[in-house]
Formats: sequence, structure tokens, C-alpha cells
Amino acid sequence: MRLHDRTFLLLGGTGGIGKALLDPLVRAGARVIVASRHPDTVEPRQGVSVVYLDLAAAELDHQLSHLSESHPEIDGVIHCAGQNRFARLPAMALSDLDAQLTVNLRSAMLVARHFVPRFEKARSGALVFVGSTFGSIGFPGYTAYCATKFGLRGFTEALRRELADTPVQVVYVAPRATATDMNSEQVSELNRALGNSVDTPELVASHILAAMENDDRRRFLGWPEKLFVVINGVLPRLVDKAMLKQLPIIRRFLSSGVLS
Repeated sequence: MRLHDRTFLLLGGTGGIGKALLDPLVRAGARVIVASRHPDTVEPRQGVSVVYLDLAAAELDHQLSHLSESHPEIDGVIHCAGQNRFARLPAMALSDLDAQLTVNLRSAMLVARHFVPRFEKARSGALVFVGSTFGSIGFPGYTAYCATKFGLRGFTEALRRELADTPVQVVYVAPRATATDMNSEQVSELNRALGNSVDTPELVASHILAAMENDDRRRFLGWPEKLFVVINGVLPRLVDKAMLKQLPIIRRFLSSGVLS
């Protein structure tokens, strides 16, 4: 995928992995349009502009139409926005569930639905989605998050195959644990207790750009996480047993409250 002289719409570009993508994209010669609910908090600079977009909005499709009309130069979209909450399922409020479904999955589907016809007509375009290892491995305390990321992985796979005879590229990148503000201190302590490796946003961003430049269809990050993804796909009982051994540690960090 060519990055130079290309214009990417970056969703989730105000923090974490998305923010870490900004400088490498600009250095590669791309122009970046950062979409945010709070555009005034992002400082425009050479190669970067900012627009308003609320991925959780009921009228997201209308916002996308307005954005697209204002920026016909967009020929690529990078979706790395996300919502998360580490908690037992009964402890999650409906708003927690809705937020994750809306931002992690619904917005990705609406963004693709909007841009696919435009990219097909232009005979060029790229859709890049940032998923998670938890889009392939169900993990206690992340039931809703896993559901949305499993859905995103399935969606991108189906969309890629639907567009296989077109010039539109669909890329899925699945990071492992990453040190972003989306993770609470509780989650950071859990990762330390389990001995999980945690990547920096900058490292993940470098892998996303590499996947784009190499025309990867999918890329899973981290070892042994990539191995666990394969094992979970063919011998899930082995992962069940490994998770069962970790469950007492995980439960120490899980919320025990129940919301009605």
C-alpha cells in the first residue's frame, strides 16, 4: 500500500495507538485528517488537519456524508478507536455494553459502508482496522470487549472477501496488550501479575504501518500471543485449561459488584 501523497482519515487519533501513528504517517509522506469529538484539543500542524466526528452518534452515517463531501481527497481510513471496560459481565452497566458495541463494532461497519462505494468508484482505497488478540481469544473480564473484537475480525474478513475482486484493500491488525490510557491501573496490575508482555503504542503503530506498506491482509502481534491465537482456533480446550489456572489471579482484579 502506498503511503506517500495519500490522505488518511484517522479515527481514534487523539490518544494511544492512533496518536502514535500520526508522526510516522506524516514522515512517510501521507496527509492525515484526525477525526475527534473534541477537535479543539488537537493542534493542527503540517500534514495534519482535524475534523469533528462522533463515532458513538446515532446519526454517524450523516456525519460521515458531511465529512466526505468536505474532504473528497480521503483515499484511506484507519480505524483504531475503541472502548473497553475490565469487569465481570454482571457488573457492567448497559451503557458500558452499548459504548463498546457502538464504538468498537458499529462505527467500523458504518465507516466501511460509507467509504467502500466511494473507493470502488475511484478504483483505489484502503480500510485499516485495529483489532485485538482478544478478537481471537476470549478472556475473562473482557466479555463485551471480546465480543466486539471477535465481531470486528469477522467483519473485516468477510468484507475483504467481498471486495476481493476490487482494488479496495482491507487490513486487520491485532495488537496484544498495549500501554494506553484505555487500560486502568487495575488492568496494568493484572498484566504484571500474569507476567503479560505489554507493548508501547509506538511499537504497535510501527507494526500497523509495516502491515500497510507490505499489503498484509491481517497481522497479529506479539509472541507467544500469536501462537495462542492459532492454538485457540484448533485446540481451544488447551487454552481453556491455561485460563482456568489463571482464573484465581484474574478474579482478584475483577469487580465483584453487580449493577441492576
